[in-house]
Amino acid sequence: MLMGFELGILFAFGAMLCWGFGDFFIQRSARKIGDIEALAFIGIIGTIGLLPFVLQELPLLFSLPNLALLAFIGIVTFVFAVIDFEALKKGKLSVVEVILEFELPITAFLGFLFFQEMPSLLQMAIILLIFLGIILIAIKSFPKKSHSKIFEKGLFLALLGAIGMAIINFLTAYGAKAVSPILAIWVPWVIFTIISLIIIWRREGLPKLVHNAKKHWGLILVMGIFDTLAWLFFATAVLKNDLAITIAITESYVAVALFLGVLINKEKIHLHQYAGVIIALLAV
Repeated sequence: MLMGFELGILFAFGAMLCWGFGDFFIQRSARKIGDIEALAFIGIIGTIGLLPFVLQELPLLFSLPNLALLAFIGIVTFVFAVIDFEALKKGKLSVVEVILEFELPITAFLGFLFFQEMPSLLQMAIILLIFLGIILIAIKSFPKKSHSKIFEKGLFLALLGAIGMAIINFLTAYGAKAVSPILAIWVPWVIFTIISLIIIWRREGLPKLVHNAKKHWGLILVMGIFDTLAWLFFATAVLKNDLAITIAITESYVAVALFLGVLINKEKIHLHQYAGVIIALLAV
């Protein structure tokens, strides 16, 4: 039992690291080739890369409830992943990533509602601190005039993306428990990859996708590997730990993304936003 818990913690930390680097490369890819294109490449890499590991579990898909559940997760993942990628494309990595921390309390609430995981008073107090940090980070500057823009670019997309990611977290955890961790990743990725490719084909044709693959193959490959590993680690971790514990650890990925955003992208954030970052990260 203890060994399982420790393995779950390790998988959660693996997801945290991979998500941090993955979102950094997703932002770069979305800005270079587009959000749906980036999502399509992630899906292609994950689908092909995980195929050898799912072959022995494919008989589980002969169950209509299992197949319907995983296909539904794929559709939901496509919708909210596009919103998430758009937020990363338009906003600062150092700001958007911390706003996405909003998914933590929502995921914890869904875990309580459906998995009967009851947060303690201390955990609820810490969630309030996360909200405070998010608010400080979301405010770009305090207005001197009534018409001044006070919110960071991409804020509302990031908030919507956070809600969506919380739903995906819950559905992935549910699929991992009800079917299997690897199928809870692979089948939804097959679904959103097909949807992405159809949209690209109808909008601009697949030759452009091939051109981008040749031109940015290194960036695309690294992005796909990190994101695939992150979700696989997460799905495995929730088998060993409560959803709330797992998501609390994995949400620390924002520290990695913040470091990359400020150090490599040279992003500038204000003093009160640094305070919000510190509050949110300590709470996580």
